[in-house]
Amino acid sequence: MVIRSATALRNDYDGLVKLSKEKDEPIFITRNGDGEMVFTTIESWEKREAELTLLAEMLRREQNRIAGAKTFSMEEIDSLTEELLNEG
Repeated sequence: MVIRSATALRNDYDGLVKLSKEKDEPIFITRNGDGEMVFTTIESWEKREAELTLLAEMLRREQNRIAGAKTFSMEEIDSLTEELLNEG
């Protein structure tokens, strides 16, 4: 975990960009010793957002399954797919 002060961000922005890219991890920015924000690359941010979106969708589907939503086995999906393809 990389931690830097807000002063370091202000005085050495380019250095923090380079460090964040080299370490491929976020940098935690503090002000007066307290955590204030996270500095990260756009690529890391987008990857994390995609992972969180996927996890949220997986959770939603699992909650639906537990609530009694219809589920299908791979065999049922294969059979339904074959039926649809043969209708045309």
